[in-house]
This record gives sequence, C-alpha cells and structure tokens, in this order.
Amino acid sequence: MKETIYMDNAATTPVAESVVKKMSEFFRDKYGNPSSLYSPASTAKKEGLDWSREKIAELLGVDAGEIVFTSGATESDNLAIKGVALKLEEPGHFITSEIEHHAVLHSFEWLEDQGHEVTYLDVDENGLVKPDDLREALRDDTALVSIMYANNEIGTIEPIGELARITRENGTLFHTDAVQAFGKFPLELENVDMLSASGHKIYGPKGIGLLYCRSGVKLEPLIHGGGHESGLRSGTENVPGIVGLAKATELTFEEMGREQERQRQLRDRIIDEVSRIPDTVLNGPREGRLANNINFSFQGIEGESIVMKLDNKNIAASTGSACSSPSLEPSHVLLAIDLPMTMAHGSLRLTLGRQTSEADVDYLLDVLPGVIEDLRRASPLSN
Repeated sequence: MKETIYMDNAATTPVAESVVKKMSEFFRDKYGNPSSLYSPASTAKKEGLDWSREKIAELLGVDAGEIVFTSGATESDNLAIKGVALKLEEPGHFITSEIEHHAVLHSFEWLEDQGHEVTYLDVDENGLVKPDDLREALRDDTALVSIMYANNEIGTIEPIGELARITRENGTLFHTDAVQAFGKFPLELENVDMLSASGHKIYGPKGIGLLYCRSGVKLEPLIHGGGHESGLRSGTENVPGIVGLAKATELTFEEMGREQERQRQLRDRIIDEVSRIPDTVLNGPREGRLANNINFSFQGIEGESIVMKLDNKNIAASTGSACSSPSLEPSHVLLAIDLPMTMAHGSLRLTLGRQTSEADVDYLLDVLPGVIEDLRRASPLSN
C-alpha cells in the first residue's frame, strides 16, 4: 500500500526528530518545576524556560521579557484581544478583518456580546485588507486592530508593515495572528504590539504557543493563579513544550530561505498544472501568497468529496468548505473574496511541507485530474 502523501501542513506538521530529542531531556532528566528553589528546578528554569525565551526573542529581534508562553495560538489570540478589552473602563471600538481565523473572530464576537463595537474590514478578491479602509475605520476610541499576517486558507500575505504603521500613527494597539507566517519569511515587527504563534505549525509540539507582547502593553490576564509568565498566564510552565517550541523555531528560522524557495517551486508547478483543469479557479493571489499554500475551487463538485477521493489515493489534503455541517455554508474566507457559492463549495487546499518531494507532486498531478473528472461525472451539480 502506498504511504500517505501528507499535504495538509497548514493544519499541523510532524514534530522534527531534533525537537523530540531536545524535549525528551525535560521529560526524563530535567523535569524540575522552574518555580522551585532547588538545583533540579534551577536547571529546568535556566536550560529550559530561560533558554527558550531568549532563543525565540533573539530570532524575532525582541526582548526576552516580551515573550509570553501559552497553550497555543488560540489562547494567545484570546489573551491579546480580551486582555486589551478587559483593561478598558468602558466599552471600546475594535477593528479586524472578515477573513480572520475563528480564534480571532469568535473572540471579537464575544466582545460584541460584552457591549464593545467591532468593525470588520472587507478584503479584495485576493483576500487583501486595503490600508485606506483601515485608515478610514480608525477612531479616537479604537483600542485594538487585529489583522492576520497570512491567511490559513488561501495563503494571502497581508501588508502588515503598512497596516501596523497606520495603526501606530492613530495611537492604537496592533495585534497580528502570525500562525501561518511564523518561520516562513522575515516578519515586520517595528509597529506590531502583539503577535501570536503556535508550535505545531512549525514542526514543534501541539499544546504550546506564544504571544509576543511589546513592553508597556497592558493586558488583563485570562488565567489567574501563581502569577507565572509575568502575571499574564498563571500555571506551572510546560517546560518540555516550551523547549520544543524554541528548538522548532530555531530550526525553522535556520532553513527559512532555502526551504521556502524549494516549496515555492513545487507550489508554482502545482498551480500551473492544476490550472489546466477546466472550470478551475485559484483562490488568492498568484504572487504574494505563502510559499507552501495552494487553494483551488472546482466548479460542480464539493470539497469534501475531493478530499475523500484523494484520501482513497493516499493523499491527505483539506477543504475550506463545511458542507457536512447543517448550514451547508462554505468557507467564510471564500465568501469574503466574493467567490460564487457554487465555486466556494468546491475548494481544495494543499499545503506543502519539509517532507514534500518532487515525487509527491508527480503523484498528485497524476491523480488529481482524474479525481475531478470522476466527481464531475457523478455530480448533480455539474453540467
């Protein structure tokens, strides 16, 4: 049986062997609680917690004290957004985009339930937030702007440098969910006040993430207890996970240039070949997208059917639509870029990784056209 070809790296990535090895030291030998006073605890703190914080801060070009470890990007997003809101003495105004991850969108929906006002910025046909739209939406009472660095579905890279600069000029805080961008290319942080990232997207473990929080930004913690992580995230630190996140970040940043160029070449080959299939649309821009992201919509068929057919061929992929849900609603991202409903339901996302080879792409390109043809032949939605 053919080994599964994994093309869903935007969902999660396999943990690198060197990361597992580094983490294992802190499961077996250096297992002390870093908040205790004896020698094993000091080892866990210095070689685990402190090393990790300093390593990540060095790679990002920020101060070690500005790195807050969390359980993942969802918690980081919630801490950034709700933490700002809970510090306000009265309801405030917030800005985000229509294509954010649900960790961000649902946090803002919660804020609306608490009486805050939220502006959701439109995006263009490529999923880009227009700087002029942000400039017009900003108000004197705008407390926070949160725009993702790169979209998890269609791969669009937002002009974060410009958006953050506009926000800074207004005297407003700026947060970015950088889960998909982290480790893919150098990040512009000059005017960014907070940034969320996750370990399992960069060949690190699940259940660990970080929030970069610029010195001076005041947040109300969501989790109270012993005052860990500078009082922003109480609870005994997940030292093995933190070390795994730091090691994964180190490896990802070291190979960033060459690996992203390799994946970009594979991505462009897939885009060129799949675009030849009739009634097929590339979602998101051809340029200015993540090097590993390909998202297509196919007229007349549903995304879940494509994913299931590919799974039968031992290819793991995903779809932006949610046709199996009672609402039968496709991806909010695809609807936001004004993709027709019939096309939005037929989306396929392929996200490449370190393990993706030329042979994997050969096999995908050999299999996919036939899968689309078979599904269209059987579909009542197709002509």
